[in-house]
Amino acid sequence: MRKRTASSLLITLLLIVGAVIACFPIYMAVINSFKNQGEMFISFIALPTTMHWENYGDAFAKINLLGSTLNSATISVIGIAGIILTASMAGYKLSRTRGRLSGAIFFLFVASMLVPFHSIMIPLTRMAKAMYVQGTTYGLALIYIGLGVNMAIFLYHGFVKSIPRELEESAQIDGCSEFQTFFRIIFPLLLPITVTIAILDFLWIWNDFLLPLLMLTDVNTYTLILSTNMLFGEYNKEWPLILSSLVLTAIPVVIIYGFFQKFIMEGIAEGAVKG
Repeated sequence: MRKRTASSLLITLLLIVGAVIACFPIYMAVINSFKNQGEMFISFIALPTTMHWENYGDAFAKINLLGSTLNSATISVIGIAGIILTASMAGYKLSRTRGRLSGAIFFLFVASMLVPFHSIMIPLTRMAKAMYVQGTTYGLALIYIGLGVNMAIFLYHGFVKSIPRELEESAQIDGCSEFQTFFRIIFPLLLPITVTIAILDFLWIWNDFLLPLLMLTDVNTYTLILSTNMLFGEYNKEWPLILSSLVLTAIPVVIIYGFFQKFIMEGIAEGAVKG
């Protein structure tokens, strides 16, 4: 019992230290977002002597918060909807189809997850320019769909195996086509893994910087992350405004993650283990 208590205490202490290390950058960003430039450079760790709420008002105006949020939301919604629609059907079909061809196709999707983005970003940029989708929000959303289906297919493929085939056979006896069987019977049962995929892809698309930087050429189409990056000048960096913008950008992500965090690990565990 003493050994178990000691090990439990040690694990708790390690988790506390890890939590403090993980939360320290968030603490730094929040408290310094309420300081002015001079006060922030005096001490990064100390609490602000005066709360400069005007930093958030200035950041709201300079990064065009409403327009940038709309662009980020549009890209996220289109990208997530496309990933879920295509990956759910592909994962279901590959899971239910037995044979070498099905296994080879699934292997290619899984193998593509190992390809680093930096190795394909130049060909991807050239292809987007040749297809006249560079510089548009819908074009960026289509690229996110193409880059995100592999992970989603992997998770759907494993989750579908937990659904009894008898449900599909009963639907076919009742006269349902394959599409009707999928959308009326199978897809509603995929809700847990669908929520997980939607949250993970939202966190990815909303916080992504490099791909929007490569694809978006008009300031009016910038996402929140790109708009915040505009505050970094060559000779001047307004750190209180930058930190205020980052806090505003992170608020939607924190809220969504806080409400749906339990679905993330559960869905990943079920989809990956059953796969």
